[in-house]
Amino acid sequence: MGRVISLANQKGGVGKTTTAINLAASLAALEKRVLIVDADPQGNASSGLGIDLRKSEYTIYDCLVDGVDLSRAVIKCDIESLDIVPSNIDLVGAEIEMLNMEARESVLKKLLVPVKESYDYILIDCSPSLGLLTVNALTASDSVIVPVQCEYFALEGLGKLLNTIKIIQNNLNRELVIEGFLLTMYDARLRLSNQVVDEVRKHFRQMVFETIIQRNIKLSEAPSFGQPALLYDAESRGAVNYLSLARELIDKIDAVASEPGAEESGQESRK
Repeated sequence: MGRVISLANQKGGVGKTTTAINLAASLAALEKRVLIVDADPQGNASSGLGIDLRKSEYTIYDCLVDGVDLSRAVIKCDIESLDIVPSNIDLVGAEIEMLNMEARESVLKKLLVPVKESYDYILIDCSPSLGLLTVNALTASDSVIVPVQCEYFALEGLGKLLNTIKIIQNNLNRELVIEGFLLTMYDARLRLSNQVVDEVRKHFRQMVFETIIQRNIKLSEAPSFGQPALLYDAESRGAVNYLSLARELIDKIDAVASEPGAEESGQESRK
């Protein structure tokens, strides 16, 4: 049964899509079966993996609004065992069109049920908001990764996100846990970057991933070629960082799963 993980932060430009693309590619390179659900109307995860949206018959919009089976929207990527459900600008109107639906917060969760057995990991790239699409993603997820950029306003707005997660846990998805906070755009030369790392680790302690994503030009260039960094330049710092993150995530989840009773205690510690 695939583990569903949302990448969420209502702040834009923190590395959600970059993480979705490159973590997924790294997990696939480690022989895991991975599906990305592009739940952002900008569709950057789709274009960043070289998906030609003009050739895709269905997108996540059709699944959410018209009830199209999610499997019919799945597109295979260039990396073996990596698939994506694409998105486009039509998704902007989905939140309004879903308002009158029954159990509107759980539409995505129901869509994912038939495909979960086919994947080890399902990553949902959320939009930079806390609207109905993000609520759907969190309701459908087992856990959430929160990218936090190593810049001045790093912790700004995190309180709102954590409050939203708590509301989801209390009302819609009691199993939801925070998988971890991921520090992104780190520059070791800058005192500010190091201060942010210290501050985030002080606030969230063991909930912060050991892997830090360093600022890297190859990570910025790769999407324009429709490739994850692993294909664009496998030896680049960005590619190496995300491969390390994938290994850390696998080890973390395996460690929890292998200990009797650890799943419940692990959830409590990560909430």
